[in-house]
Amino acid sequence: MIKDTMTIAVDFDGTIVEDNYPNIGKPQLFAFDTLKKLQDNGHRLILWTYRHGRALDEAVAFCKENGITFYAVNKSFPEEEYETKYSRKINADIFIDDRNFGGMVSWGEIYQKIIGDTSPPVATRRKKKKNWFGF
Repeated sequence: MIKDTMTIAVDFDGTIVEDNYPNIGKPQLFAFDTLKKLQDNGHRLILWTYRHGRALDEAVAFCKENGITFYAVNKSFPEEEYETKYSRKINADIFIDDRNFGGMVSWGEIYQKIIGDTSPPVATRRKKKKNWFGF
């Protein structure tokens, strides 16, 4: 479990949602639950995405509708002004991206490694349904 608070840059397409650019794909399993828990634990989340203009606005709005408001979007801090003479690399402790070397790990694994809880996020636990025999 990581104890200190961190700044975590998170990609959108293929990471928070299934890749369906320029449309918005379905949310990835546990993505929003994990992001909410990270914020509850004091971590700063930065949306770090290729999207811009209207497509970016739609992604930010979609995340907000799902309970996530980012500390910053495509910048290291909210007040940062983008200038072409400087690198656009985001200053973050961790990057969560579907294009990681080795591929994207599951949100369940991200949850367990960063938060340290081995159970799935509470909001996603489901009671087993009984079948028609009552079992």
